[in-house]
Amino acid sequence: MKSDIQGKPKGILQQYGRQVLVVFVAVLLVHDVFGTHGFLAMRRKQQEIEKVRIEMNRLNKENAGLQQDVKDLKTDPQTIERIAREELGQARPGEVIIKLPAQAAKENDKSEKP
Repeated sequence: MKSDIQGKPKGILQQYGRQVLVVFVAVLLVHDVFGTHGFLAMRRKQQEIEKVRIEMNRLNKENAGLQQDVKDLKTDPQTIERIAREELGQARPGEVIIKLPAQAAKENDKSEKP
């Protein structure tokens, strides 16, 4: 065993205390950065939370639009008429509906675009 200046033997803690403290601090630092609740894990979770928050905002806007569509379908005669004309192919008395074949409609769309 080593002895100090006065010739007394040093204890293990006195002899290796600093090294043990440095190793302990290093282990704590690695755990705080890379551990399951460390800095990197928390950063990943914050990024996931932000993505979910953005998705929720998008869905809330979509939901509000759908609610407005439902309200319009229940109360707005112009919306009801537009859907009856476009999607159901209905017409007013005296009007004639002309339906083009799907292929001809695509060709007409292409020729109209500059």
